[in-house]
Amino acid sequence: MESFAGLDRAICNQMAEACLEARRTRSLPVISGYGVGAALLAADGQIFCAGNIECYGQTPSICAERVALFKALSEGVREFRALAVCGGPLPAEPETFCTPCGVCRQVLLQFCPADMPVLVVRGPEEYRTYTLGQLLPDFWTRSETN
Repeated sequence: MESFAGLDRAICNQMAEACLEARRTRSLPVISGYGVGAALLAADGQIFCAGNIECYGQTPSICAERVALFKALSEGVREFRALAVCGGPLPAEPETFCTPCGVCRQVLLQFCPADMPVLVVRGPEEYRTYTLGQLLPDFWTRSETN
């Protein structure tokens, strides 16, 4: 893959590395041990990195993808180019491809374009690419069309 939706391989690799690092250093999976990392690329080139945060009362837990998105939104960033995500039991490196959960897909589609690339990462140069719309084709909106 030389490029995907306007992202060259160097940017994809940088995002893959960023989400893997976020998983190693920012993930707090105190219940499941399943660490997730996310790296959200803003239109202005900023990368917002995050890890999942689990709480003992499960419902206040939050996924890495939403932490990264909410960090960006809270800083006034409203335009996004791509997302990279990885996950798996810590401390081992990811063995499988971990896609965003349904809640994250819906939230991301509220703030990001349906054609935004999502890199599902297993290693620094090993990832699958999708668009948000491919991951959740019948997402809910206030309009009648998606």
